[in-house]
Amino acid sequence: METTVNKEMEVATRRNKIHPKKLALWVGLVSLIMMFTALTSAYVVRRAAGNWLEFDIPSIFYWNTLVIVVSSLTLHAAYSAFKREAAFAYKSLLSLTFVLGIAFVILQYLGWEQLAAEGVPLKINPSGDFVYAISGLHAVHVLGGIAVLTVALVVAFVRKLKRTPARQLRLELTLTYWHFVDLLWIYLIVFLSLQR
Repeated sequence: METTVNKEMEVATRRNKIHPKKLALWVGLVSLIMMFTALTSAYVVRRAAGNWLEFDIPSIFYWNTLVIVVSSLTLHAAYSAFKREAAFAYKSLLSLTFVLGIAFVILQYLGWEQLAAEGVPLKINPSGDFVYAISGLHAVHVLGGIAVLTVALVVAFVRKLKRTPARQLRLELTLTYWHFVDLLWIYLIVFLSLQR
């Protein structure tokens, strides 16, 4: 069975070099990289202009980093379980990734509340506004990933686990996107930390 799936994937790859859906995802990810690069560049330029409030990044954002890294690891393990057709492990790890994704968004919200409690509410100073905008925009992209994980969970629990090229491709796209938002958050938290 595994060799049949591998042969079908190999034929599809040989024909197009890269699957059109993978290409579309990568084009989208490159545009997101450009957007967040522009945001962080604007942050640096605006900071140099003065009228900048210095404050520490909420400590909860660092815990959030651990949550999203672990969620990437659990999703990768779910992908491995999918390839082995280990249904219980696949469903469990996919569910855990989903819960960790929700936890990330909740912790992000708590981080914003912590910012406001420390005297950095939204619309008071550009320094705080940038942190809200950058982390909020990232949280929106995590919510997009959670929506995709929701679909993957429904499919995992409704359909019998069978490794097909179409299901493997969908999971690979999900995995790529989730790893991207993980790496993006690591970049953002390092960037924001170094700016203090």
